[in-house]
Amino acid sequence: MAPGRGTSAKEWVAAWVAAAVLVAAVVVAIVWMGRDDGPAASRPTGGNDTLAVGDRPVSVHLPPAYDGQTDLPLVVLLHGYTASGDLQERYFRLTPESDRRGFIYVHPDGTVDTQKNRFWNATDACCDLYGAGVDDSAYLREVIDTVRARYRVDAGRIYLIGHSNGAFMSFRMACDHAGTVTAIATLNGATWNDITRCRAAFPVSVLAIHSTADKTIAFAGGNLAQRLYPSAERTAADWVRLNGCDGPGVDAPAIDVIEDLPGAETTVRDAATTCRDGTMVRTWTIQNGIHTPNLNAAFTPAVLDFLLSKRKP
Repeated sequence: MAPGRGTSAKEWVAAWVAAAVLVAAVVVAIVWMGRDDGPAASRPTGGNDTLAVGDRPVSVHLPPAYDGQTDLPLVVLLHGYTASGDLQERYFRLTPESDRRGFIYVHPDGTVDTQKNRFWNATDACCDLYGAGVDDSAYLREVIDTVRARYRVDAGRIYLIGHSNGAFMSFRMACDHAGTVTAIATLNGATWNDITRCRAAFPVSVLAIHSTADKTIAFAGGNLAQRLYPSAERTAADWVRLNGCDGPGVDAPAIDVIEDLPGAETTVRDAATTCRDGTMVRTWTIQNGIHTPNLNAAFTPAVLDFLLSKRKP
């Protein structure tokens, strides 16, 4: 900018300063609009988002009820060995339930082993079969913390659902992060075989679902690559002790949650009468069920009914 004809140097300097101030104000406004002032700032109000956690992208589904102002529950789905978060979502179909019930939903991926199979390094039995040593407990805690930092999450309502290897990993998370995890639901997995390695500092509600005819994770316990895992009965008993439960178990009416088995094929039992802080250890036993049973439309809603009814005090 140069002074025009009839413009004094003094007037020109004043005009230049005014222009500079205006430009600075515009820059400040642009920077301000781009600021991240917390979980509610510049957030989508429903739909899908992607977060980078470590070297793995994590897909986040936000229900239509998400407005960036209200804390919502968080549900984390953990896949089985050789599967993925997307495959597990197709099996459990949690996205429509997220929209209907209003919870934030993520389904992260494990890492790939030397045999090109995706896995979680969960317990002493499952499923770091080739000694990678990845710390999936820390990774999944980072996933939860990252989601909590970006979105409005109800800290008292954080839940995990896992199948097979993902079920083992859900038990591991309940042991390692009992102050964060409210409740877990597991399908055909088990807790630590060496239960002294579970150092849950707080009680965590557990829905442990097992199939009696499972040939992959045996109902009576067994081993994976010569690594022992406990039975369905001992898994429930261990969590009864961990949760400080008391009183006799109580049977509830059987339910029909499997498509190709006749009648109400799944028996339901509360493993104790009372547990600390209002928690619960409940078992579903799928009579003649296999490792990956054919879930009917009632399965996932019934699992979520259990989980979402639990809240950290």
